[in-house]
Amino acid sequence: MTRTADFERKTAETDVHVSLALDGSGAGTRETGVGFLDHMLDLLARHGQLDLDVSARGDLQTGAHHTVEDVGICIGRALDGALGDRAGITRYGHATVPMDEARASCAIDISGRGLCVFQAPLAPGAIGNFDHELAEELFRALASNAKLTLHLTVEAGTNAHHVIEAAFKALARALCDAVALDPAQAGVPSTKGTLV
Repeated sequence: MTRTADFERKTAETDVHVSLALDGSGAGTRETGVGFLDHMLDLLARHGQLDLDVSARGDLQTGAHHTVEDVGICIGRALDGALGDRAGITRYGHATVPMDEARASCAIDISGRGLCVFQAPLAPGAIGNFDHELAEELFRALASNAKLTLHLTVEAGTNAHHVIEAAFKALARALCDAVALDPAQAGVPSTKGTLV
């Protein structure tokens, strides 16, 4: 079974293309014009064991909001496509990741229902051209479009870079577990018989 997908989104604000393979090693390139986002996507790919190519051109002169949100939408849609009917997946994943003084926990249910609960004490500010609040925008767009329930909680941290990095790494590790194939699971892991 090949669990891959491509998704492209073109609007008046952005042009984004994502290619994703669930059973990867972190390969691929991430070029969005938002340096900190590229770094976070590198972490998502590496710790999520995804092969992930992301190219994005956006209206960065107005800020990075449109680019970050649309990248989240496209990664979510690609995840949704690569998962197919969800047969044989583990479905649930959770991880707690420390990053120096920061610590984040993530729990995922590939439920077919998009929801993001993000709890993080992030003060206003920016890392390069990435405003801190854009982390939540990306997580929400990804969860909604991948149709997964995502709970991300930052439990400790004072450095915004570390806090956001811990959150991305926790997401990656939990996602890796949730999308993994479970040899004991013959069909869709739901009493409803569907997760889409």
